Amino acid sequence: SSPYQPVPLAFNLSDKEVAAFAVQRHQFNGVDIDARLSRHYPMAGIAAHVIGYVGRIDERELARVDKSNYKGTTHIGKLGLERYYEDLLHGQVGYQQVEVNAQGRHLRVLERQPPVAGRDLVLAIDAGLQAVAESAMDGHSGAVVAIDPRTGDVLAMVSTPNYDPNLFVNGISKKDYAALRDDPEQPLFNRPLSGQYPPGSTVKPLMALAGLHYQVTWAGKTMYAGPYYQLRNDPRKYRDWKKTGHGEVNMYKAVAQSCDVYFYDLAYKLGIDRIHEFLSHFGLGRKTGIDTTGERRGLLPSREWKRAVHRQPWYPGETLIVGIGQGYMLATPLQLAVATATIANRGRRMQPRLVRAIRDPATGSEFPLPVREVDRVKLSNPLYWDQVIRSMEQVVHAKNGTAYWHIGRGLKYRMAGKTGTAQVFSLKEDEEYEADKLHRKLRDHALFVAFAPVEAPRIAVAVIVEHAGHGGAEAAPVARKVIDYWLLRRLHLGEKLAGRP
Repeated sequence: SSPYQPVPLAFNLSDKEVAAFAVQRHQFNGVDIDARLSRHYPMAGIAAHVIGYVGRIDERELARVDKSNYKGTTHIGKLGLERYYEDLLHGQVGYQQVEVNAQGRHLRVLERQPPVAGRDLVLAIDAGLQAVAESAMDGHSGAVVAIDPRTGDVLAMVSTPNYDPNLFVNGISKKDYAALRDDPEQPLFNRPLSGQYPPGSTVKPLMALAGLHYQVTWAGKTMYAGPYYQLRNDPRKYRDWKKTGHGEVNMYKAVAQSCDVYFYDLAYKLGIDRIHEFLSHFGLGRKTGIDTTGERRGLLPSREWKRAVHRQPWYPGETLIVGIGQGYMLATPLQLAVATATIANRGRRMQPRLVRAIRDPATGSEFPLPVREVDRVKLSNPLYWDQVIRSMEQVVHAKNGTAYWHIGRGLKYRMAGKTGTAQVFSLKEDEEYEADKLHRKLRDHALFVAFAPVEAPRIAVAVIVEHAGHGGAEAAPVARKVIDYWLLRRLHLGEKLAGRP
């Protein structure tokens, strides 16, 4: 190869640095300033975890690509969409055949093949909604995922705190990287895809559907829900979050008030095998297959899983805990959004996607990607969908609902939702949870899932605010801001959605 290949010494020189070099240029034989195109992320941290970033290609990456198509290439997709769609975005490199003399200097060009630009990605992400969702988190660590239930389009995917991907394009400084790496709030961590959290009470609508489907209960059946639940021949008391209990409850009241005792009993009647089978159809415990990198599968526990991992049998008390979304159970915010969208769709689970079309930059032609249904939950009676959705409406619109006093007043559309409060650590039977006395990192996570409008769902949302406490107070207002923006400002659905029963 020619000994006269240029080697980059510095990137992103400022005007001041360029001027200083120009004055002293005569002292640096063979050194020149060359203008080149570089990836720039104009929205900086907004959607950083979705888009990812490009960076300078390393030897490991060079070994896995077609070297002939990366000659003269210095950058490659490292994370997110940049990495997942690298082959499309990269395009084809050009080349020229040149005649050189004995010293390797170019004499003339014999043949030239111009490069072919890569394709453009048309994202499902709405920039306005993404910005609203990030702002709604108000500096708290956590995640927001918003999906169009009809298509699986991911309308917003927020991970807070975020970072500026521009820092990585031409090599991040040790100081900047150390600041990101050592930040206790982990700005580099992709919470929607890789964050695995106990889903808490957000699973209760799914549990209610399972109970109805397997006919171990019916919506109007009542039971007395005291301050705790006990299994026969088991001295342990499984406590309700409400110290005095909820009294007589049916399914509607149990969901609206998030009655733990009702769902302990329902989980016991269902058993872990039916719970695992039913909830898996909503996408829990498995990757969604979204078109990006870094997704985790969460954990939907089963007898087989516990035997394989812990070499122990499954105990009945563990089933009760799964019934309220605690114990071994873990889910990503994306999985919770997908499960909620599946309820909104009355059983149709759509493949979530970040890219909805590919665009040819030369012609401007767009090639839509197909919408894909990946599963369909068929209940023993389709009316059960309506019953559980009605109970989720009461969470938001009934005065005894856990979200009503936080977001239910003044809504111009009907929303179905479910609050959740996920424990970070387990309490002993006689131990009281006192948030004010705990380190912030030991406080409960706040969760909320919802979709709207109920009669024709256009958006499903999952929110988690880490270590913030009650889902109704902390996570539900975030979801309302997101849904308000989408329905009232972007879709302009307005007053015609108000006040429907």
